[in-house]
Amino acid sequence: MLHAGLDLSRARLDVCVVDDAGDVVAGTAAPDADGLRHLVDELRGQRVRAVIESMTGARFVHDTLEELGWEVLVADAQKVKGLAPLACKTDRIDAEVLAVLSHRDLVPAVWLPDPSVRRERELARYRLHLVRHRTTLKNRIHATLMTFGHPCPVSDLFGLAGRELLDRMAISDPWRRNVDASLELIDDLELQIAQLTVEMRRQGADHRYVPLLVTAPGFGWINAFTVASETGDIGRFASPAKLCGYTGLCPRVHQSGNTDRRGPISKQGPRYLRWALFEAAPNACKHPIYRERYQRTKRRLGRQRGPKVAQIDLSRKLTEAVWHMLTRNQPFAPAGATSRLPA
Repeated sequence: MLHAGLDLSRARLDVCVVDDAGDVVAGTAAPDADGLRHLVDELRGQRVRAVIESMTGARFVHDTLEELGWEVLVADAQKVKGLAPLACKTDRIDAEVLAVLSHRDLVPAVWLPDPSVRRERELARYRLHLVRHRTTLKNRIHATLMTFGHPCPVSDLFGLAGRELLDRMAISDPWRRNVDASLELIDDLELQIAQLTVEMRRQGADHRYVPLLVTAPGFGWINAFTVASETGDIGRFASPAKLCGYTGLCPRVHQSGNTDRRGPISKQGPRYLRWALFEAAPNACKHPIYRERYQRTKRRLGRQRGPKVAQIDLSRKLTEAVWHMLTRNQPFAPAGATSRLPA
């Protein structure tokens, strides 16, 4: 078997090939479909396992080479750095390191979702992207009103009464033009967000996880769809602790001898999954099952750190509940409950 290490950049794809004897051959290829096909043709007739670090474009390389018959692994970039720290770092050296790790069966491979899960993720992620753009535009309009001494007197500046108020306000150019353009963009974003929401509901209606997740406290339709798509197959996680570790909600730990230091959360997992769990926590903290735990953690840590740490702690508890629900294929029913509880 040949072991190929790949390092992708905008200009080229650096390739390093190691055979079973450990001999190294380096080269380059174009970072497009034609370049990858030419690379496969050069090694045709031989079994090849390729490794590329997780980065933008890695999935394209992975999918293309797999279709052409290669075995392809995507390596965790941080773990590769821990396995092989380098004093001199170039693209060619990076490719050689990946090839050697494959030759020694030490590749820290990451899980790649199938195309259907990727499409679900893209729907949820792009909707969140548009929502954040809409929030930014609304904040700019609020800031413009404060600049001209017009505090917002209505509860919803972007509803019917708020729009009429904005039309009547005396704001000089170019701020007036900026406000009008922002309102047009907000209207366009609202339409696109609504269309994405309809599509997510249509796809989520047949999803095996979403109906279970909406029974848990704090989870609405959007959150449930996001958690389901970002989690993928729950069978990948052997325990609730494994799922918590995947979310990046666990604290960093440094232990050596008598030293035991705990830092902030690792944030190593999918950030969209963490966002969905954080969004669920403020509503879940009002639920009878979690209310006492949340309040106790807040009181113990004080007003400054208490609410934030309590929210993170509750997000971890929700993650554990998600694991139990999806693994057992049952709605939310915490231990000790005589019947399944509604959200």
